[in-house]
Amino acid sequence: MAVTVQARSAGFDEWLQSINAACGRFRATTLGPAFSGAMQAYHTHALRLSIVDAAQTRLYRTRRDVAQSNGGYFFTVFQLRGSALMEQGERQACLSAGDMTLIDAGRPSNFLFQHDSQQISLLLPRHYLESPARRGKVQCAVRLDAGNALVRFSHQLVCGYINGPTLGAEESEATLNALASLLHPLLVGGEATGEEGERGFNQALRFIDRHIQSESLRPEWVAEEIGMSLRTLYRLFARHGLVVAQYIKQRRLELCAQALRHAPAWQKLSHLSDDWGFRDHSHFSTAFKTHFGISPSEYRKRYQ
Repeated sequence: MAVTVQARSAGFDEWLQSINAACGRFRATTLGPAFSGAMQAYHTHALRLSIVDAAQTRLYRTRRDVAQSNGGYFFTVFQLRGSALMEQGERQACLSAGDMTLIDAGRPSNFLFQHDSQQISLLLPRHYLESPARRGKVQCAVRLDAGNALVRFSHQLVCGYINGPTLGAEESEATLNALASLLHPLLVGGEATGEEGERGFNQALRFIDRHIQSESLRPEWVAEEIGMSLRTLYRLFARHGLVVAQYIKQRRLELCAQALRHAPAWQKLSHLSDDWGFRDHSHFSTAFKTHFGISPSEYRKRYQ
């Protein structure tokens, strides 16, 4: 077995450098004076993984960090000891020993290690889970329970690689394929139904309200950040007689109208509409009149 990086009882800077060398660009802050960290990195042909020890630290990745790194894989995380909080988008997985989760390397993420934590982080190229033969949306930052048989088998497979003899190229590929086959039923969900669908719908509404002023707010972004397929998002809204893009537009108009009722007389309509995601003032005026039956300026006069 080839160990490419080994940093035991590393100082904070050395520990972070080891993380960046093995996993791509991350940032980190300490959560107190009791920080400790260590890392071992393993690399054999297609197989790349690290054993990461951490305590009293936050490890995170911004959009800028993602852009400067290779986002073509998932971090497959196995909690060996202690606990950790793994966050991505609107989801979070609280891991205890034996649990696991998946984190998309192509999206921002945030990890908290309060106490003595040890994890295996295996880099699984995304095509192993996103191939045409394996349809469905991969669910990230979802806790997979240690008691699940597929989780246990996955853990045994990875630990066997670490503790066993060096694998050849074909054996490394076969190990990744086997891992993806074990994880696929746990991580790739179908259409949400019942209470799960209602939770997803409410989660989407909350995300839209939090980002309603962003010009980037689109159905694709909503689906990505709350961890569901675009098709599922469309179906959830359709059950309530809604279309996602139209709901976002109407919600913006309603909140903009609310702001108009309380805006000072000196505030320009163009600035107000821009604040609520309407970059084209002409389009805003037309949409507003279509929705409320009067122009923004006429609506404003009613409340002054």
